[in-house]
Amino acid sequence: MRAVLTWRDKVEQCVYDLAFKPDGAQLIVAAGSRLLVYDTSDGTLLQPLKGHKDTVYCVAYAKDGKRFASGSADKSVIIWTSKLEGILKYTSWSIIVSSLYLHPVRMNVFPGLHKARGMAVNAALPVRLAGCLHNDSIQCVSYNPVTHQLASCSSSDIGLWSPEQKSVSKHKSSSKITCCSWTNDGQYLALGMFNGVVSIRNKNGEEKVKIERPGGSLSPIWSISWNPSREERNDILAVADWGQKLSFYQLSGKQIGKDHSLNFDPCCISYFTKGEYILLGGSDKQVSLFTKDGVRLGAVGEQTSWVWTCKVKPDSNYVVVGCQDGTISFYQLIFSTVHGLYKDRYAYRDSMTDVIVQHLITEQKVRIKCKELVKKIAIYKNRLAIQLPEKILIYELYSEDSLDMRYRVKEKIARKFECNLLVVCADHIILCQERRLQCLSFSGVKEREWQMESLIRYIKVIGGPPGREGLLVGLKNGQILKIFVDNLFAIVLLKQATAVRCLDMSASRNKLAVVDENDMCLVYDIHTKELLFQEPNANSVAWNTQCEDMLCFSGGGYLNIKASTFPVHQQKLQGFVVGYNGSKIFCLHVFSMSAVEVPQSAPMYQYLDRKMFREAYQIACLGVTDTDWRELAMEALEGLEFETAKKAFTRVQDLRYLELINSIEERKKRGETNNDLFLADVFSYQGKFHEAAKLYKKSGHENLALDMYTELRMFEYAKDFLGSEDPKETKMLIAKQADWARNINEPKAAVEMYISAGEHCKAIEISGDHGWVDMLIDIARKLDKAEREPLLMCAHFFKKLDNPGYAAETYLKIGDLKSLVQLHVETQRWDEAFALGEKHPEFKDDIYVPYAQWLAENDRFEEAQKAFHKAGRQGEAVRVLEQLTHNAVVESRFSDAAYYYWMLSMQCLDIAQADPAQKEVMLGKFHHFQHLAELYHGYHAIHRYVEEPFSFHLPETLFNISRFLLHSLTKDTPLGISKVNTLFTLAKQSKALGAYKLARHAYDKLQGLQIPARFQKSIELGSLTIRSKPFHDSEELVPLCYRCSTNNPLLNNLGNVCINCRQPFVFSASSYEVLHLVEFYLEEGITDEEAVSLIDLEAPRLKRENKWQEITSNNAQTLRLDESMDSVGEDDPFTAKLSFEQGGSEFVPVVVSRSVLRSMSRRDVLIKRWPPPLQWQYFRSLLPDASITMCPSCFQMFHSEDYELLLLQHTCCPYCRRRVDDPSP
Repeated sequence: MRAVLTWRDKVEQCVYDLAFKPDGAQLIVAAGSRLLVYDTSDGTLLQPLKGHKDTVYCVAYAKDGKRFASGSADKSVIIWTSKLEGILKYTSWSIIVSSLYLHPVRMNVFPGLHKARGMAVNAALPVRLAGCLHNDSIQCVSYNPVTHQLASCSSSDIGLWSPEQKSVSKHKSSSKITCCSWTNDGQYLALGMFNGVVSIRNKNGEEKVKIERPGGSLSPIWSISWNPSREERNDILAVADWGQKLSFYQLSGKQIGKDHSLNFDPCCISYFTKGEYILLGGSDKQVSLFTKDGVRLGAVGEQTSWVWTCKVKPDSNYVVVGCQDGTISFYQLIFSTVHGLYKDRYAYRDSMTDVIVQHLITEQKVRIKCKELVKKIAIYKNRLAIQLPEKILIYELYSEDSLDMRYRVKEKIARKFECNLLVVCADHIILCQERRLQCLSFSGVKEREWQMESLIRYIKVIGGPPGREGLLVGLKNGQILKIFVDNLFAIVLLKQATAVRCLDMSASRNKLAVVDENDMCLVYDIHTKELLFQEPNANSVAWNTQCEDMLCFSGGGYLNIKASTFPVHQQKLQGFVVGYNGSKIFCLHVFSMSAVEVPQSAPMYQYLDRKMFREAYQIACLGVTDTDWRELAMEALEGLEFETAKKAFTRVQDLRYLELINSIEERKKRGETNNDLFLADVFSYQGKFHEAAKLYKKSGHENLALDMYTELRMFEYAKDFLGSEDPKETKMLIAKQADWARNINEPKAAVEMYISAGEHCKAIEISGDHGWVDMLIDIARKLDKAEREPLLMCAHFFKKLDNPGYAAETYLKIGDLKSLVQLHVETQRWDEAFALGEKHPEFKDDIYVPYAQWLAENDRFEEAQKAFHKAGRQGEAVRVLEQLTHNAVVESRFSDAAYYYWMLSMQCLDIAQADPAQKEVMLGKFHHFQHLAELYHGYHAIHRYVEEPFSFHLPETLFNISRFLLHSLTKDTPLGISKVNTLFTLAKQSKALGAYKLARHAYDKLQGLQIPARFQKSIELGSLTIRSKPFHDSEELVPLCYRCSTNNPLLNNLGNVCINCRQPFVFSASSYEVLHLVEFYLEEGITDEEAVSLIDLEAPRLKRENKWQEITSNNAQTLRLDESMDSVGEDDPFTAKLSFEQGGSEFVPVVVSRSVLRSMSRRDVLIKRWPPPLQWQYFRSLLPDASITMCPSCFQMFHSEDYELLLLQHTCCPYCRRRVDDPSP
């Protein structure tokens, strides 16, 4: 710390007090009875102020800078404005005056301090009566920093005045008040008293805390001040008394620490603006600088008399001193930087007594409190040396961790040293004083000493083993030495003509950088002593510790970076360069050290300009931006320096170029050596397409250039590059241009281009995807029918876009009938499909199978079955019918079940006819299904009778049906047919018709079956009532065999055959009566066609005579049989064939010859014309007059009258449902 006198003035009177205007522009001096106003910049007296009649003892400026106050021995206080005009005065007299003649008298307790001088003052002041106030001279005044309340203190009382009040509040004091001070928040006022007491009062004047000093009245309090720092947790009061002690107190009155001995009587105390330092002046005729903790740092300036007052200019390091002899001195305090640097650790002095060690990379800091003035600092690796006034402390790190910031004391050298520079090594400290260097161990023993030829200007540790470190020393005479701490002899590195200001050695110890007193940076080769280059405007220099050829130097507000022998790169930077590590430059500016991140772009580009890619990469590794890395990568790639380019692209994570480099390296491994081709690939990746095309052409790969242009959609450039009118190439380009138009969502343009290029398929695809039917039909009609693929695509899209007409037109154009059939089927245009199928039978299967499936999906199963049958899909047809049959049975639709079983039987017959391999199986199924159809057809009436409330059939019909079913159900009962319902119906109808025996049998059978609850009562009642009936059946109900004329019992154990001749009965399909038909067979050798022709001959017959004679008498008509006439049998050969052997158990069929056939009438013969492989069945009616009708489709027999009635009711056959108007058999 140095004090530089800025200006000085001397007045004739003692200067008792000073006050700065808050902005620091003016200084108010209390000198005699006047106030002197100075300009602080140069000490010019601006204006003297006259208003007091006696000596002015105190002056204070308000914090807002609008007014200041002065107190005098004339017992008055005057308020002045910042424009130096008095605005208010309060005294002890009760009169208003405009002219005062003042005689200041201040009786001090110490002789020699009193200066009496009378002077006339004419103060034209506006004066206001403020009531009776101070009765004694004003000793001190102070403005509240917040409310601007003014406290004025006299020997016996305190006055508090504020601009808002019309009067001044007055408070008595127990002792003479010598000084006062407000806290920062303006809540409390501290008063220093002559009796050694400090009284702390609130802003209303009430005493809150009283501090009694040990010395009492022997140690009067002469100056007090509150610390203005707002960073302190508590308000701290500094107290200086004439017991020559400096003490600190909290607001509560608690003392902080111990008293500090001063060895002089303090007259004034003042804090710096931020509270970091204290100024004390007094009887020692000087002003001393203390820390805020009371540690003396040094003297500000020597004076010739007592210092009565000293103040610090706000927010600055300027100090003003007022003395008893009237001297006013204005000083500037210069706090020199005490610091040390080693790599990324920087140690510097803070608050004069502390050392802060900062890690420049991590920004970590650690504070070491020394509690004494820190004079010198040195740091090296894990060592830290601090020189204090009476000792040197050596610290070491706790660990070897490079980031560890914890220090501990290793050694203390308790001696006072005088030195200009201090350096620490692993085991030594080096003291530099003028020309002499001393090497001391940590115990303080001097081990070595070097005497230089000239003053030492610079010293630096350049590393080495512990205990053998090297020092780089620069002298004023230009000599540069290297000294090892274990060697007494210094090595002269070189000698230059100018004095050395700064030195640094490169990392490899090959180069030396020197800054001389002419601000010239000179770089030498240490081995050859050759001056490599020099640069002007330098004040400090540092080599990059990670790069041999890079250094930086500062000067003139610029940072200069030099790489190798390239020109210097400059950028603005304030301060001094003290270190250079990688991309970080350590810069000291004023009192702070900062690590500046400096991109190494400029030197990198300098290397790139010379195609020195490896060196440029090393520079980039020190720290450059991503843009610089990319530029390095690109330059290296263009220079075909792939290794460097790969590293650079890896840093910027550019996978695209890394893939390119890898592909080039793979090609090189395979033996490719054409650098032009490699460079062309690089240019194409970089977007330099024309250059790439030229190189492709040069290397003989024009196709690659063409591919590049087309992929980039630069079709015009591609055409120019081709330079030919080859239609094939042109079409290819147009096609690729169309691809591009398609990708950029310009489909119409793409379609037109594709058509021009002959790429019809792509044009059709785009048109179809966008639904452009008009464009598709235009394309389809223009295409030749030989172009099958595009036409098929057109048809596909027509179908997709629901335009089957255009699709059919297209299919017809190319003659694809199968696709046309498929189209009709898919669009369900069945009429067109059937018409096409008629013309082309080979597509019958493709039409009827989907048609059948469509019918089935639409619940038109019967039609579906027929369609399957028509398509030749017998298996599917049978499956449909079986499912329909099953559903009908389950749903109790027995009429439908009968119809479906009949259809199933006919399907089986068709299969047997078509497939000889399945003939036997299918014929068996045919007969089985025929039987089931007959059963279900009959059971339909039984079911309706049982389930429905009204019967639609005659009792005889129900009786016949139930008998037919009962005789047919000799084995397993088919699904859905109930024996209970059948027997129940038989029992009831038998009882009703007089067949009591059969009824009783039916009731007995029912007793052995599980009877539904709803029939239980009726059956039980019927079982009882039937026993009251005769045990025989009515003869009218007994069936007759028309072959043997045998009456058969109603309950026939043989079934539906004659018990005598075993001839099967033929039943009517409606009434189930036994028909007068007898089945006959042809002799061997007679074919069906011959038999029909023989029957159709109808040979002449004898006229049959009537054997009955009718006789009419009165009221009576009689018929008489004439037995004399010949029987019919004698005339009919067939009747003769009906004979058989009685009692035989085997059925003997009726076999007829040709002669018998000739004798038959066509009207008497019914023929079931079964299709192959079945044989026809022939039936002879034995009662020709009773007409019988046979359905030509199902071959079921009916009484003609019944059949005609059923046709009228149903318009179809009740059995096979053949419609009346259906011409087919």
